[in-house]
Amino acid sequence: MTVGNAINKLRTEAKLTQEQFATLFGVSQQSVQKWENGLSTPDLERLVKISKYFDVSLDALILGNDNRIVEEMSKNREIKPQYPNIHRWEFYPSNLRTEYRQSIEEGLDMEAYEEIFRAVAALPQNEIKKKLGDILFEVVMGAKQKEGYPYIEPSDLERIRELRKPSDKPLSPVGEDLERRIAGAWMGRICGCMLGKPIEGVRTAELIPFLTESGNYPMHRYIYRSDITPETTEKYRYAFAGKQYADEIDGMPVDDDTNYTVLAQKLITKYGRDFTPYDVSQAWMKWQSKDAYCTAERVAFCNFVNGYTPPESAIYKNPYREWIGAQIRGDYFGYINPGNPELAAEMAWRDASISHIKNGIYGEMWVAAMLAVAATTRDPEKIISGGLGQIPHTSRLYEKITSVLEGYRGGVTQKECFKSIHQTYDENSSHDWCHTISNAMIVAAALLYGKGDFAKSICMAVETGFDTDCNGATVGSVLGMAYGIESIPETWTKPIQDTLHTSIFKVGTVKISDCVRKTLEHIKLS
Repeated sequence: MTVGNAINKLRTEAKLTQEQFATLFGVSQQSVQKWENGLSTPDLERLVKISKYFDVSLDALILGNDNRIVEEMSKNREIKPQYPNIHRWEFYPSNLRTEYRQSIEEGLDMEAYEEIFRAVAALPQNEIKKKLGDILFEVVMGAKQKEGYPYIEPSDLERIRELRKPSDKPLSPVGEDLERRIAGAWMGRICGCMLGKPIEGVRTAELIPFLTESGNYPMHRYIYRSDITPETTEKYRYAFAGKQYADEIDGMPVDDDTNYTVLAQKLITKYGRDFTPYDVSQAWMKWQSKDAYCTAERVAFCNFVNGYTPPESAIYKNPYREWIGAQIRGDYFGYINPGNPELAAEMAWRDASISHIKNGIYGEMWVAAMLAVAATTRDPEKIISGGLGQIPHTSRLYEKITSVLEGYRGGVTQKECFKSIHQTYDENSSHDWCHTISNAMIVAAALLYGKGDFAKSICMAVETGFDTDCNGATVGSVLGMAYGIESIPETWTKPIQDTLHTSIFKVGTVKISDCVRKTLEHIKLS
């Protein structure tokens, strides 16, 4: 048996494609083809790497001794996962650049390790990279906070509450218009999400020209399938053609931003208003598949399966621990606590702490508290400030949202505000694009500069870029709660058809009106 035959045998028995094998050893797929066809032979360095990876001796590989290869593989080779097949969200070392950036922003003393993080991140996805990633995770866990770090950002509820600056003014009762407010919140969230859904992931360098060419800039309506021409699909890198548009749907399509709201309702139905973080972790595993979760949520889900419970499930090998995932999950806790931002924020903490820490948690608490306040007032400044009153005033999130609020009060224009956000955060960086803080600033700005106009506000949130469907959904939810269902024009609600599709097990498609009725029942339980 030739070297090429030996390589083919090792590769096929490991169930690797030629492309995956090539990635493991830093060569092209064509090189692997030539090796296996006997047209060329790997250099000595590659042969050594192959022999070490598959735990076969170099002479057995070079001599092509079939019996020796089979014998050595059966006796010596450990059973290992096929690392190239593991999704990057589930393979910690593939996210080391994000981990380093996250750790620095938390104020950890990590600068001495920057080059090591970069070097390991660049390695092929294999056993060696996994082992080095494990070591770097230990480095993160053992890192101390730098002296002079200006923020105090606890993750436990008791210390969070100690660092709040809540308003001393009691909130007015919501009155008899509660049902229309709840209906508005549900529908506002769904319409805002639908507006941003087809362009989630596009960057403004392509988004703005596309909107301009389709007569939708400044944005003022849904994007339609009729806006997508053959020229569009050829001109832009973003895959406009493969998305769902408002003129072809039979209700709101499945989306994680709306799944979580229904999931929270199901959580309260099963566990009651006194649910625990552990209850949430169990509900996640029971009611949705792994693929329904992204970034921090995917990491947490895998941690649950492997026996890690909250709050450790939010920490273990989770570089996304301050990303936006929790911020999109808090709406329902605001819905069922109208006029009670403190309890809304507490429920949001119970939910967020299973997958996030620090500002990742604060984002969900802020949104839930804003919605509880929005049930009592239409004033966006009071709504935003009421939400801020439930998170630490010593945090980065509090500082950045306050800067948007103070800029608005000081005469900063809408254009200047959003330009500043783009200058501070790089939308081409996945960390900035998906972080809690950058997107929370967009939400706050859209609420302020939209001045209560539903269409103007959600369009402002979406055309700014970053996490479009998340921000459109949150802004729509707050405005729907503040102004009621009648404030949302029919042009936005008609395509939704009172229908919400979910991927939640044994739930599937629901009527939005039924979700509203169930929400009112959960409010009465308080």
